[in-house]
Amino acid sequence: MRVVIAGGHGQIAMHLLRSLVGRGDAPVGLVRNPDHVGDLERIGAQAQVLDLEQTDEALVADALAGADAAVFAAGAGPGSGAARKDTMDRAGAELFASAAVRAGVRRHVLISAMRATRDPGPDVEEVFAAYLRAKGAAEEAVQAMDLDWTILRPGMLTNNEAGGLVELAPAVARGEVSRADVAAVIVALLDTPATAGMVLEVVGGQQPIKDAVAELFDTTRIEHPRSKRG
Repeated sequence: MRVVIAGGHGQIAMHLLRSLVGRGDAPVGLVRNPDHVGDLERIGAQAQVLDLEQTDEALVADALAGADAAVFAAGAGPGSGAARKDTMDRAGAELFASAAVRAGVRRHVLISAMRATRDPGPDVEEVFAAYLRAKGAAEEAVQAMDLDWTILRPGMLTNNEAGGLVELAPAVARGEVSRADVAAVIVALLDTPATAGMVLEVVGGQQPIKDAVAELFDTTRIEHPRSKRG
């Protein structure tokens, strides 16, 4: 499976790339910084330099051509201001998804955030509120596109080792989850096309990832009529 990952040098993306390479897939990471190409190549992944804030839909579609799936794992990152939350977390996600439509890459996973579609409220710090609004707008844009999308909202991210145990559902209580486990969940979602049309939250839990994905179809199938698309 050829998977193109936006934000290819991010921590979740690097875990994802290693997992896909390890099982014989052909992942490609899109990176903004040319200095990061070697890091991806050293783990056996392909890399392509492409800045989603400084490009256009046609060039992104060229990068996606021939892929079986696309994963948006990019973000403005810590230390960035509200403006970049909009240009990357919203506009970058929208551009990547619209380019996937153009390239004919239907399977699409968007990494979002818990509380992305809720009003942050006046007590939430300004930049974090901008981040949540950007993620929420990206979700709405992707859902409106002709894609087999799945939206994954992780809880508070940690750098703990993968435990392989999660809680995965349309709504879960807030909690922590390791970036490694988020990557493993993404692999499971890519392997389960019927999760298309689902918006899911994930935190650390007690259920093996494979079982957590399988259980979705016992509890959410009726709520997600788009979970199986032709």
